Amino acid sequence: MTAGLLTIFVSALLVNNFTLSYFLGLCPFFGVSGRLQTAFRLGLANIFVLVITSVAAWALHRFVLVHAPYLTLIAYILVIASTVQFVEMVIKKTLPALFRALGIYLPLITTNCAILALALFQTSRGYDLLEGIVFALGAGAGLTLALVLMAGLREEAELSDVPALLRGTAMSFLVAGVLSLAFMGFAGLFGGG
Repeated sequence: MTAGLLTIFVSALLVNNFTLSYFLGLCPFFGVSGRLQTAFRLGLANIFVLVITSVAAWALHRFVLVHAPYLTLIAYILVIASTVQFVEMVIKKTLPALFRALGIYLPLITTNCAILALALFQTSRGYDLLEGIVFALGAGAGLTLALVLMAGLREEAELSDVPALLRGTAMSFLVAGVLSLAFMGFAGLFGGG
């Protein structure tokens, strides 16, 4: 991996983490991060959707939307919705327990602003196909990292003696804020991204 690709990956993973730096994808971050295994699997589904979206966004921007930039959002949303439908069908058929565990959050990947943000950021930054895929992998790994960190901390909190005032939603918001502050420590890497 060249230095440029490594910079793109680490920037998307840590420095400009979609969830903990840009606050994108908060719905699954708070909704599915109750159990470590479920959070990890949703993260993998997000990575798959992000990579497919990245390839499709690059192709659409390069070959189709050159003369019709006003169709960009509609085209990207159509690609994302189609990809999520495919992922949903595969998970429902192959892993029905995971499908039930993810519940409404699996189809909500369609409206996950992090997925659309990836396509828009990638296009505006002028990434080529390989850079776009690396960006998608870094962003997906960052989303997965945020989900897994939150799930692990929430599972640990269940086993700890937490005051009643902080249990539940209050604890989740507090933990999310501390995680976000911790990720700000990566801001100096690669000149901020």
